[in-house]
Amino acid sequence: MTALVTMSRRELDRASVLAQLAEGRVSQVQAAELLGLGVRQVRRLSRAYAADGPAVLASKRRGRRSNRALADDVREAAIALVRARYADFGPTLAHEKLVELHGFAMSVTTLRQGTRMRARACSSVGRASLGTAKARGECATGSI
Repeated sequence: MTALVTMSRRELDRASVLAQLAEGRVSQVQAAELLGLGVRQVRRLSRAYAADGPAVLASKRRGRRSNRALADDVREAAIALVRARYADFGPTLAHEKLVELHGFAMSVTTLRQGTRMRARACSSVGRASLGTAKARGECATGSI
């Protein structure tokens, strides 16, 4: 049974160079230069490619959450606190208050993105724009 594997352009390029290496069209030194790797790494990749095929070149971390990601419950608690107490504050001042008074350790960017995502989810979908775009006329000679 063959599994469908998602690969980046870089991984596909590696697979094509390693296929050429397996066929004997390029040497390990040439493959290392093409891939921007050392000869030792090319040997390691070549062995893995010969054993398991091109799927071994795909990143094992793809689709997983980052190790540095903030826990969902912490992020949601901070956003709820901002909405309850600091709704009229900007993201930078709200972040300062969260750090000083509540002990949250998160970046301003994380807070900004979280509040935007929540605001987008709560906004009405079919709302009309506040103003209509005025048709722009052709500029006459000499007009500013």
